[in-house]
Amino acid sequence: MMRRAAGICGLCALLALAVLSLFVGVIDMRPRDLLSDPEALRLVALSRFPRTIAVIITGAALAVAGTIMQQIVRNRFVEPMTTGTGQGAALGILLATWLIPTASLFARMTLAAATALIASLGFLAIVRRLPPTEPLLVPLVGLVYGGIIGAAVTFFAYQGDLLQYIEVWMSGEFSGVLKGRYELLWIAALVAGLSYLIADQFAIVGMGRTVSVNLGLNYGQVVLAGLVTISIVTALTVVTVGMIPFVGLVVPNIISRRFGDNLRATLPMVAMMGAGLVLISDILGRVLRYPFEIPVGTVFGVIGAVVFLWLLYARPAHAR
Repeated sequence: MMRRAAGICGLCALLALAVLSLFVGVIDMRPRDLLSDPEALRLVALSRFPRTIAVIITGAALAVAGTIMQQIVRNRFVEPMTTGTGQGAALGILLATWLIPTASLFARMTLAAATALIASLGFLAIVRRLPPTEPLLVPLVGLVYGGIIGAAVTFFAYQGDLLQYIEVWMSGEFSGVLKGRYELLWIAALVAGLSYLIADQFAIVGMGRTVSVNLGLNYGQVVLAGLVTISIVTALTVVTVGMIPFVGLVVPNIISRRFGDNLRATLPMVAMMGAGLVLISDILGRVLRYPFEIPVGTVFGVIGAVVFLWLLYARPAHAR
C-alpha cells in the first residue's frame, strides 16, 4: 500500500516537473501563450518538449541500468558512468569519429555500445578477483578502471585532433536537444522497459552465481542480457547528451533503503525517481545562472556526491 501511494505521488510530481520544464528557458513563455501564439507552439514542439522527454528517458534509463549493474556486480556502490562503461562508450564514439568520419549516428551508437559492453565485461572480470570481504574495493577499482579508459579516450582524441569533443561527451547537457536529434533515446527507453520483464531474474543474480544456478537460473545468459542493457543505455546516453554520473548510483540506493530489494515492485519507482532527479537538475541548470546554462552532469554531479556521502554514513531504514 505504501509503495502504491509513493508511486502515485512520484508520478504526479514527475508530471508537474515535466510541465514546469516546458516553460523554463531563455525565451519567456506562459501557458496561455500556447493558445494564442503560434511561435510558442513551435518552440514547444521543436525544443522544449523534445528536451523534456529526453531528460525523462535519460534519467529513468540510467537509474534502471545502475540497478542492473549493482545486481550483477553485487555491490551497491557502482554504476555505469563510474566503472568504465561510460568511458568505453565515449571511446567507441571517438573511434568512430576518428576512423569513420562519415559514419551515421546509428553506426556510432552501435560501435559505442560494443565498446561499452567490452568495458563492462572487463570490469566484471576484474571485480570477480577481488576479495568479497572488501566491498569498497569494487567502486575504487571501478574509478581507477574508468580513469584508465578515460585516459585512452584523451590520448586518441589528441592523436586525432578531436580534444574539443571530449568536453561534450564527458559532461552531460541537454541544450542541444531538438526535434530530430534525440529520437535514439527511445531505444534506451525500450531496452530499459524490457528489462522489467526479467526483473526477478536480475534479483536472483544479485544473490550470487551458486544460488542462481541452484534455483535453476541460466546465470550467464541473464548476466549477458543485463550487460547488453547497460551498454545500450549508456552508449545512447553518451552519444545523445553525454555522461551524467551518479544517477545509477544514487537512485537505486535510495529506493532500496526505503522500499527494499523487490525489483519487480521497485524498478518502476527507480525509473520515476531517476527521471525526476535529472529533470530537477536540468531545471536548476537553466535557472541558476540565467540566461546561461549549467550542464546537467555538473549539477547532478554535485547533488550525487552529497547523496553518495550520505549513503556511506546513513543506516538503512530497516536497521533503525
